[in-house]
Amino acid sequence: MITKGVILAGGNGTRLQPLTLLTNKHLLPVFDKQMIMYPLQTLLDGGVTDIMIVTGGEHLGGFMNLLGSGAKYGCNFTYRIQDQAGGIAHALMLAEDFIDGDFVVILGDNIFEDKLVFDRPSLFLKEVEDASRFGVFNHETNTIVEKPSGVDKGWAVTGCYVFPQAVFDFISTLEPSERGELEITSVNNHFLEDMTLNYLEGFWSDAGTFESLLHSANWVQTK
Repeated sequence: MITKGVILAGGNGTRLQPLTLLTNKHLLPVFDKQMIMYPLQTLLDGGVTDIMIVTGGEHLGGFMNLLGSGAKYGCNFTYRIQDQAGGIAHALMLAEDFIDGDFVVILGDNIFEDKLVFDRPSLFLKEVEDASRFGVFNHETNTIVEKPSGVDKGWAVTGCYVFPQAVFDFISTLEPSERGELEITSVNNHFLEDMTLNYLEGFWSDAGTFESLLHSANWVQTK
């Protein structure tokens, strides 16, 4: 059983400004709970109990005040400060000394209805109508294309990944992309042949834009 996980809750939240001028995006409410509580519950439901939370130093106190040690959730939290935003893969490297085998990574703004199973290296895909916003799996080429232009409907790679420990060795060889980030799509494509693809049926959304934040809150209220 995979028991270690990482919640990535850093970044500047620029798409949600001015809401994020005073707080971290992942501490904003999604209906009746802070955003980070949803990916945390996804990990807990999947048996992950040793969790590292990666965030910026200016908001670390907010996460610690909210979550504490993890005892009240039946888990253990480790906190790690991300000094600069350099992409998902860059943030992931901060967890290298925390990991000792296969592990789960989940983005702090992702909300899943499905109960995810964490038993081997995996990706979780969801069919969406706005595929150009995401990394999209192409079944014909068996590759993931980052934010493909001119594509509406497609299978988006959601913000939850189960990686082998070898992922850190690969990330250390990556060069920054044109936007100055270490791209998670490059990581996923490298390990794709050895990963299980899981096709989700229930609700999934990131909550990183005003539209998706509202969409997520409305779903939680209805549910």
